[in-house]
Amino acid sequence: MARLDLLITSGDVLDGSGSPPRPADVGVRAGRLVLLPPGSPAAATEIVDATGLVVTPGFIDVHTHSDLLAGDDERREVLRRAPLLQGVTTEICGNCGISPFPVPPDRAGPVRELIAATFGPPASAYPSFPEFAAAQGRSRRNHLAALVGHGTLRAAVVGFAQRRATPEETRRMCDLLDEALTAGAAGLSTGLIYSPGVNAGTDEVIALARVAAAHGKPYVTHLRDEMSQVEPALEEALEIARAAGAALQVSHHKTAGRRAWGATVRTLARLAEARADGLDVTCDVYPYTAGSTALHAMLPPWLIADGVPAMLAAVADPAVRDRIRTDLVAGVPGWENTVGNGGWDLIRVASAPHHPHAQGHTVAELAAARGVDPVDYACDLLAAENGDVTILSHSMHEDDVRRVLASPLAMICSDGVPKEGRPHPRWAGSFARVLGHYVREVRLLELADAVHKMTAMPARRFGLPDRGLLADGYAADLVVLDPRRVADGATYDDPLAPPRGVRCVVVGGRVVVDGGTITDARPGRVLAVPDRQPALRGRR
Repeated sequence: MARLDLLITSGDVLDGSGSPPRPADVGVRAGRLVLLPPGSPAAATEIVDATGLVVTPGFIDVHTHSDLLAGDDERREVLRRAPLLQGVTTEICGNCGISPFPVPPDRAGPVRELIAATFGPPASAYPSFPEFAAAQGRSRRNHLAALVGHGTLRAAVVGFAQRRATPEETRRMCDLLDEALTAGAAGLSTGLIYSPGVNAGTDEVIALARVAAAHGKPYVTHLRDEMSQVEPALEEALEIARAAGAALQVSHHKTAGRRAWGATVRTLARLAEARADGLDVTCDVYPYTAGSTALHAMLPPWLIADGVPAMLAAVADPAVRDRIRTDLVAGVPGWENTVGNGGWDLIRVASAPHHPHAQGHTVAELAAARGVDPVDYACDLLAAENGDVTILSHSMHEDDVRRVLASPLAMICSDGVPKEGRPHPRWAGSFARVLGHYVREVRLLELADAVHKMTAMPARRFGLPDRGLLADGYAADLVVLDPRRVADGATYDDPLAPPRGVRCVVVGGRVVVDGGTITDARPGRVLAVPDRQPALRGRR
């Protein structure tokens, strides 16, 4: 008789491959899976009865901004619970070009200011991936893998200057990236709509993507434009990947703003065409029509070109505010956002720590209540919060969201920005929403296909070789859920409300969620992602 640490009996197994469910018992021994025929004689220290439920691999959220959630305070603890309760056992952070490493000590100040304006204080910057990993301590219940942010590399080497990098600066950025990937970082990310990444030319990104390709790790990009110029921006991403020989992951793929609605018909066809031509390209998507980002991203990129302190000084100048108003109407070459393509009534304050009364209201509403212009209100709020303001942007069409969700090239993400206030409900709801709303209610996806998009597909993309499948010897990260009840509870008004229908979550063979209750187990760790081919130094 097999002796196990944990045994999940009488459930239907969805193994993550996309295959239909099948009856099986799932055992765990020393943090690894042991699959058994139904009813096999086995003894276990802990037994979970999964009658009427399905057992899946742990979900992998390929796009989060949870880089700085380490710590023992209750505020972070509340935010860390949200993905766990819906079954997320691994998160991939460092997206959109911002990571808290690798930052040489002499450049930590400016980079820390950028990080604080993105994630909120207190901001931390680490010289290397191992030091970032060590700082996570023992606070994690689920696992974390981390990308290297191009914006961080550029801020550390070039600063916020509105110019192309010199060959020597590009070489230095490549060296920092190579060191981080060698140490176990999961890939390279860019946020080409954000400062300082917006200042980079295509050739600079190609040079960095070649380093990622040499390690067999992906190039992950927030495109230079996701609105009316999304198609040229996608072509740039394809050009970078093709020239670098890198796998391409298009982050949170969307076509936002009324002028871009419907463009997913063409962008998804273009991705499929590129894949048919031999390019390894996929994307991810969150299941909502609103996005979320920093308030300063709604303003022209020249405003933050010299860094956060300079931006905060500039917004006090009436002439700067007049220029912002002009640029929002007339446009800035190569830049577009929701304000210029919809209005301030689409921009809702999600997090403003010192102005909680503003949270949940649109900038248009708040400005009208004060009797001021929306640009003046936005600038005043940025200054009062030292740049630390997060917003929601209601800019997408449901048809586009559904089209990307249904694509065989798309995996599921939250793009969660875990901050206090009224954060986007995607942090606490994305995976449960897909399983409940888009699988059971809308029937956009089959359950097995949705689970595949959350498990084996992201594990393969991000080089997690022993995760994403229910198979003998794989890491024992598991979810037990009720497909008839699973649903998201998070809303825009109550963004951290827990999901329903998730019975049990297991990380590293230990139960971390039991009947909707978080346990004391903290088996999570930072995953060092191995190279999928030897790093070829000197090839760039």
